[in-house]
Amino acid sequence: MLHIPFEKFVLDNGLRVILHRDQTSPLVAVDLWYHVGSKDEQPGRTGFAHLFEHLMFMGSAHAPYPAFDAIMENWGGHNNGTTSNDRTNYYEIGPSNLLETFLWLEADRLATLPSVITAEELERQLKVVQNERRQSYENRPYGRAELIVPETMYDASHPYHWPVIGSHADLEAATVADVREFFDRFYRPANASLVVAGDFEPLEARRLVEQYFGWLPARPAPLPVTATIRPLAAIERRTVADRVQLPRLRLEWHSPALFAPGDADLDLASQILGGGKSSRLYKSLVFEQRIAQDAWAYQSSLMLGSLFGVGVTAKPGQGLEVIEHATMDVIARFAAEGPTDSELERARNSHSADFYKSLDNLQTRADLLNHYERLLGDPGGMAQDMARFARATRESVRDAFARMIAGHHLVLMIVPDGSAGQISEDPDASESDEGPADLDISDVAGPLR
Repeated sequence: MLHIPFEKFVLDNGLRVILHRDQTSPLVAVDLWYHVGSKDEQPGRTGFAHLFEHLMFMGSAHAPYPAFDAIMENWGGHNNGTTSNDRTNYYEIGPSNLLETFLWLEADRLATLPSVITAEELERQLKVVQNERRQSYENRPYGRAELIVPETMYDASHPYHWPVIGSHADLEAATVADVREFFDRFYRPANASLVVAGDFEPLEARRLVEQYFGWLPARPAPLPVTATIRPLAAIERRTVADRVQLPRLRLEWHSPALFAPGDADLDLASQILGGGKSSRLYKSLVFEQRIAQDAWAYQSSLMLGSLFGVGVTAKPGQGLEVIEHATMDVIARFAAEGPTDSELERARNSHSADFYKSLDNLQTRADLLNHYERLLGDPGGMAQDMARFARATRESVRDAFARMIAGHHLVLMIVPDGSAGQISEDPDASESDEGPADLDISDVAGPLR
């Protein structure tokens, strides 16, 4: 079994540090996870985790904007960040002689960011985030669905009820005191994990980490968030008009949380049902019945409860009622019969190939070590992760899928609102085949990025 070699230690202040040495190229990556995502927010204060992804790129007391970026970029380095429901990460990658620079910059903004947050800078970043919401959700073809799905599938008491991007009202109400309090609560060494990957000397890397992060005070990590999934009381039907050319059907079910029993089986089920042109949905709806433009499925795995989604875009002139009926026929047949041996093997091989290919990227390996540390408490969780897929059988995939669709689901119909001619869209391109993606600060150009 392939594994990522690593060394792990914990600083006195609680920061978990993982070193992965790879001298095949003269590069180094620093990947810092703060264990805070949109699930850690409160109603009325949504969008703060993603807002901090932007605020952290304002720089720091000793490397203010634009010096924070310029220092590393002038020497061939690159940095970025992403936010999800469950975590926020920041990373740098570049020539190995930039390791000390990367660590200094990350430590300095952790230590000093509150001192550089001003009302003017906050207002600037709030406008950037609000513009991102408009571009990624409100004004993007089919984007409004990504706002409707979480608010429908998760009740108001669940922290996935709101989108990672937050609401305009909550963002507009944010004050400097609010964001400083959020930073103080979650941006602590004990609530973070740091991966250094690439071409470095382990003793020197450890010395640098201790030098730049070790002096930060020890403070306990916040208590973990818990939540209970409340099943839908009935099939929920929603229709939304959007500036699109073709109608689209979205189906969503509650599914097992990340690493819970059934999660891997449903990953494989999504590949068999909607993973490309050889999948069951695509073959049936696009090739055979010729009623759909595209079709896909995904298992969106999250810590506090996942969603299994199916999407189908209608061909011109086809109604979504016909699409829904045909889609549910494919789904019901799969729940009754399960996959064939060849389908399961192909899905497993596709997952393994994609996974192992991703390991070619140094920053991906660093992020994966943080992922396993966060979810399993062990950076070496790759074997445990991959074993889930190796254990899957035709029966386990069938049974996991049948249990899932036994619950009520969301039927979301997205229909043209009459202004579709204003949208330039490739009807052959699907919205997604993997579920909602993390928000990335590079998605939208703003004053500071």
